[in-house]
Amino acid sequence: LHSTSRRQRQMCIRDRVITMRRWIGFEHGVNLGGWLSQCDYSKERLEHFIVEEDIKRISDWPVDHVRLPIDYNVLQDQDGTFIESGFEYVRKAIHWCRKYGLNIILDLHKTAGYSFDQGEKEAGFFDNSKYQEMFYSLWEEMAKRYAKYGDHVAFELLNEVTDKNTMDRWNQISQECIRRIRRIAPTTKILIGGYWNNCVLAVRSLAAPADENIVYNFHCYEPLIFTHQGGYWVDGMPEDFRMALHKTVDEIKKLTKKYLPNNEIMLEPVKQEECLFGSSFFEQFFADALAVAEERNVPLYCGEYGVINLASAEDTLQWYQAISEVFDRYHIGRAAWSYKEMDFGIVDAHMEDVREKVIACL
Repeated sequence: LHSTSRRQRQMCIRDRVITMRRWIGFEHGVNLGGWLSQCDYSKERLEHFIVEEDIKRISDWPVDHVRLPIDYNVLQDQDGTFIESGFEYVRKAIHWCRKYGLNIILDLHKTAGYSFDQGEKEAGFFDNSKYQEMFYSLWEEMAKRYAKYGDHVAFELLNEVTDKNTMDRWNQISQECIRRIRRIAPTTKILIGGYWNNCVLAVRSLAAPADENIVYNFHCYEPLIFTHQGGYWVDGMPEDFRMALHKTVDEIKKLTKKYLPNNEIMLEPVKQEECLFGSSFFEQFFADALAVAEERNVPLYCGEYGVINLASAEDTLQWYQAISEVFDRYHIGRAAWSYKEMDFGIVDAHMEDVREKVIACL
């Protein structure tokens, strides 16, 4: 395994040279979505959805880590009492990863009082000190248990803050959480993301890094009208909507305006409207976040990206190749969503014709 030492590389964006820190050991990854998060929490699910053989299989891919989403209720009762069996699932995942030469990010996907998914009916976190103390306590416990694994493990404080209006509170809460973790784990890498579901446009609003072991995190499913076509959970998206990727940026923007008007703002950084979709789309989309990462000397990481299983396999491959070209050019670490199922599964049947090529560019 590579350690997470600092390395730098020069690269160009918008005709100027920038210098980016790399996060060695966490540059190519995949999510284990749906195991300890976004599930029915049954014993069958928790014990059998991901097993050692899955980690062994992933280790044969050109990846160096996995991202493990974890819902708080796997680890913590409503009164804050810790659930030992939940921590054991996490410990087991870490040991499997170490056995097969992979690093791991522990992502708190849901905390008491907050979830990116409104359907889970968690509310009050940003204004409720009890919920915040549960959050701090949970991270302190995770640090006590897992920081001993050193550079093999990183901590992601919270998945996808949604409301931009909570950003000031989130910066305050996250900085306090980092302070408490640092009493126990002074050098463990800690990831933090911003509003609009960790949108790359929110990177600039993140608090200045508390120390040299902070990583700025974003997620990317743009253009959403393509990657989530037909997604039943997306507001305004017709379930029978399908689109090919061979379109100009202008055509993509028009479709977004028609079906997902709330998502129009995400496409504003992309100005080359007459150009066909390609890597330049992401180069423009990531430009401000790259500039911020350079200014603050912080590694940049994309914790989720992927394409719904309703898109054609060929278009899915084209999208992966375009975004991966930019990830590689600027040494942005990333983890694809997701290993299996969750409407985006890389090992699922719909990916059969292009799976090896998609895996090659993870």
